[in-house]
Amino acid sequence: MTMQAVPPGPDPLPASAGQDLLHLLGQRFSTGPKYLAAPGPTMEAWMRAARVAERAPDHGALRPFRFVIVGDDQRLALSELFAQGALERGQPPDDVERARARAFNGPGLAALVARICPDVPDVPVHEQWMCVGAGLMNFLNALHVMGFAAKSLSGLSVSDEAIKAAFCDSDESLACWIVAGRPREPAHPRQREPVAPLLETWRPTKA
Repeated sequence: MTMQAVPPGPDPLPASAGQDLLHLLGQRFSTGPKYLAAPGPTMEAWMRAARVAERAPDHGALRPFRFVIVGDDQRLALSELFAQGALERGQPPDDVERARARAFNGPGLAALVARICPDVPDVPVHEQWMCVGAGLMNFLNALHVMGFAAKSLSGLSVSDEAIKAAFCDSDESLACWIVAGRPREPAHPRQREPVAPLLETWRPTKA
């Protein structure tokens, strides 16, 4: 039997660099729009983040997500969609204006679009959504490593039919928005009581 050579994997990081990267990733926290300053990511930075997002676990190689960047010159058009959606939902004028203003949140703005296929053999819907979430996390981590702070946002706009039509094909859905920019101050985690242990060792139930 002929043994096939195993192709070399990626070069490992030096131990010190690996520890530095782990420490850096451990300092990533969501940062809202009012704590973000210009400049936002360049198209090159967005693309680097998207390439890292592609490394998400992807059973079946479906890549059930993509990112759509909203440029500065496109914010006004998006604001009109946000305002129109609020009007159609019967929201009062103040809420309509707040909805309009949300299109200008953050120096950088992207949409995460998901494409979930319910009839793929061996790749159930929940696995595809796990891939979308992992892609989002990789995207956010990559932005963080490049010096940007970011946050994913949802709200009523992601289910608005006109906004979905502007960003999605008929078999896609709008998962969330991503705002990004330079952090105005170091981010900190919210203080919260732990709901359950983060890491446990499995013990079989005795008969």
